[in-house]
Amino acid sequence: MSTTIEIKDAVYAKLLARSLPRPIHTAAERTRLTEMLLQLDEREDLSPEEEALAEVVTLLIEDYEERYHPLPRISPNGSLNALMEERGLKHKDIWPVLGNKGAATEVLSGRRSVSKAQAKRLAEFFHVPIDLFI
Repeated sequence: MSTTIEIKDAVYAKLLARSLPRPIHTAAERTRLTEMLLQLDEREDLSPEEEALAEVVTLLIEDYEERYHPLPRISPNGSLNALMEERGLKHKDIWPVLGNKGAATEVLSGRRSVSKAQAKRLAEFFHVPIDLFI
């Protein structure tokens, strides 16, 4: 069951007119919108209109970051190693998920790629999107 919060158009329009959110093309514009978002995040008593504005500004900042400063693609092997390190897991902890000790050794060393079946099991094991392993 979802709850719909009603936004008053006139109030929201005034917020938009003051803040002027628009697609970001420069670092200065990103800084301006980031500062606005930080000010909104500091408050705990946001109106529904302010929450909507914060959501729009967040989407604009995320879009700018993805277009102008994309994160480098990490290999499936790199994702697996990073997740294991983050969670303090060792080779012996992961080999049952990959099928056997030999497969785990080859995948972890990068000599073998992660199969689709292994990717599915890894995603379930780590509770992350399967895309990290494909």
